[in-house]
Amino acid sequence: MLRLVYISLTLFIIIFGIVFAVLNAENVQLNYYLGAVELPLSLVLVLAMILGAILGIFASLSFIIGSRRSTSKLKRSVEVAEKEIVNLRNIPIKNEH
Repeated sequence: MLRLVYISLTLFIIIFGIVFAVLNAENVQLNYYLGAVELPLSLVLVLAMILGAILGIFASLSFIIGSRRSTSKLKRSVEVAEKEIVNLRNIPIKNEH
């Protein structure tokens, strides 16, 4: 059932993309520092979206690395605590009464 949902969603996105490209097929002039080029509007929009996603990933990279470092530190701390608990459970109880 879940596979059918994924296939349906993928087909919807593909059809949406094709319709988007057809409706925005006019050429626009893209000016950049080294020159200019004429590209279809849909391509310019998709490229801008991809570039924005890549820049967003780079911007959040320091947070992701910091989170992973913190997670590994906490995992080591848990391992040490678990070893200590096992050692404490293995110590025989001395009853002095």
